[in-house]
Amino acid sequence: MARTLFDKVWDAHAVNVIEGGSTQLYIDRHYCHEVTTPQAFDGLRRRGLKVFRPERTICSPDHNVPTMHQDQPIADPVSRKQVETLLRNADEFGLTLFGLCHPKNGIIHVIGPENGLTLPGYTIVCGDSHTSTHGAFGAVAFGIGTSEVEMVLASQCILQPKPKTMRITVNGKLRDGVTAKDMALYIISKMTTGGATGYFVEYAGEAVRNLSMEGRMTLCNLSIEMGARGGMIAPDDTTFEYIKGREYAPKGEAWDKAEAYWRTLRSDDDAAFDKEVVFDAADIEPRITFGTNPGMGMGISETIPAYNGDDEAGQLSYDKSLDYMEFKVGQKMDGVPVDYVFLGSCTNGRVEDFRAFASIVKGRRKADNVTAWLVPGSWAVLKQIKAEGLDRVLADAGFELREPGCSACLAMNDDKVPAGKLAVSTSNRNFEGRQGPGARTVLAGPLVAAAAAITGVITDPRKL
Repeated sequence: MARTLFDKVWDAHAVNVIEGGSTQLYIDRHYCHEVTTPQAFDGLRRRGLKVFRPERTICSPDHNVPTMHQDQPIADPVSRKQVETLLRNADEFGLTLFGLCHPKNGIIHVIGPENGLTLPGYTIVCGDSHTSTHGAFGAVAFGIGTSEVEMVLASQCILQPKPKTMRITVNGKLRDGVTAKDMALYIISKMTTGGATGYFVEYAGEAVRNLSMEGRMTLCNLSIEMGARGGMIAPDDTTFEYIKGREYAPKGEAWDKAEAYWRTLRSDDDAAFDKEVVFDAADIEPRITFGTNPGMGMGISETIPAYNGDDEAGQLSYDKSLDYMEFKVGQKMDGVPVDYVFLGSCTNGRVEDFRAFASIVKGRRKADNVTAWLVPGSWAVLKQIKAEGLDRVLADAGFELREPGCSACLAMNDDKVPAGKLAVSTSNRNFEGRQGPGARTVLAGPLVAAAAAITGVITDPRKL
């Protein structure tokens, strides 16, 4: 019987299936950060349990960490307590921990792939919605809640209803100046924020296959912003070249055996999906959002559209969103003044994103009216930025690199955008207050962010 890539990985990890109900799914890799784990560890203590397979769990603080002076105690008492609690829990339960300033520390969804901890055919969970990032490697990866974190720690399994399958195919080649982030924002705007609810998405097509691993991670990272349980891409030579030689990746004969298996991880030619959606890469231009969810986006050359629904509640919500953002229907975004620019997050905090940003700002100067936060996704990314001389390019243009962390993706650390200020952000969510109380967020890719940082206004990077 023909099967999809998702079915092959899911079924290979099904320990038990409750008739008409959930699957008991074995988990290959469990990632933990400081925000969603304290209660889970407390639950183990109450029940007198140990972590069942500690070697399968990797911990790294990322949400609450400051992005300056990480070698000093965290000033904020709440953030400090959360980070210290993760450190104590990892030590007590014998888990691998990459603490602050550790060379492998960083955003959990960045350090997993770069260390070879994320592998094709794996099931991967984390108490974080953007765990879908790891699906770029042909893994079934999804976010879980705190009670489920406890379940995985205790049993290395999780109870989950099996999602339906959807394939999103993007045919053709992306145009110059169009990134994986633009592709993702385009798909979300067409699918809407609930258009993939209940589905696990496989991305396919020429435009997807042509993406680098960094680009594939960006695309899969944003899958949940259209309601999907996760997103994945079949592994290929691009995947294998990225993984080979990384610290935790298989070596020697184990590599040969693993690669042979990984090459079977593709949807069969006659596999049937519950839903098929097709897009043309030629229709995608650099994208920006104008509202307060990732689906409210448009091409950078377009004008803000009117609400296209016919329900009163939807219209009221749409109007409220525009009022919050201080935008109007029919307005062009090109030329709107910008206060902050943020490059980073698990969506766009990898070295490829810094290369893209540097390609725009090289030989230019940061606009005086813009505060720019350039935050690598890990210490390894920061090291590579310096090795390639990108730090000098950025410094010459008036930019300063910060230390790794989730930073201004969300208002859980010092990097908060002040109320009323407009930020062009390469992160994944633009909800009200996401980057700070009253902050206004425009989501974009690294090229659009760089153009805004140089000109001081939202700018089509193709003009530069």
